[in-house]
Amino acid sequence: MLGANDGIVSTASLVVGVAAADGTHANIMVAGVAGLVAGAMSMAAGEYVSVSSQADTETADLGRERKELAEDGDSELAELTGIYVARGLDESLARQVAEQLTKHDALATHARDELGISETMTARPVQAAFASAGTFAVGAALPMLAAFLTPVNLIGMAVSIMSLAFLALLGGASAYVGGAPVAKAVARVTFWGALAMAATAGIGKLFGVAV
Repeated sequence: MLGANDGIVSTASLVVGVAAADGTHANIMVAGVAGLVAGAMSMAAGEYVSVSSQADTETADLGRERKELAEDGDSELAELTGIYVARGLDESLARQVAEQLTKHDALATHARDELGISETMTARPVQAAFASAGTFAVGAALPMLAAFLTPVNLIGMAVSIMSLAFLALLGGASAYVGGAPVAKAVARVTFWGALAMAATAGIGKLFGVAV
């Protein structure tokens, strides 16, 4: 949802700004496509770098934990027992659980319960990069479609209206799925989307150039 919203807002704002500067239909489409591609690549690169750093940190943490288990298994067992006691088990049961899980897979147990690292939550940089780029591109394609199908003199208004409708729909769906207040989420996302488009439209109108 975040990537799609970003794609809608940034691309719609760019298109509206160019349209306000009296750009031709071709100029508007070129600017929009360039914004879509640049935005998707930027999202992919940023997400890849960020998640790669997370993956490096996880690898280093697992390396240290593996070393500590090899050098001082008793202390690690006591530490794991303490974690389970803090979660509500009595000490004897916590000790039994710690011993059983340690025998099964000591490193995986400490990774999950001490470090918060699990197989399902492991950082995957490439997957994250593709997901971010894809969601951004899908979001950006919506205002681009509206611009493509609209006469040049109506592009600014049509893209603004359609983009705000898309933002409201995504914001409402996201809030509904997450159990948050729908009206508040819709109002928030449409307000900031409208503000972004108004700002770029104002700049385009003021300077009369594609921005």
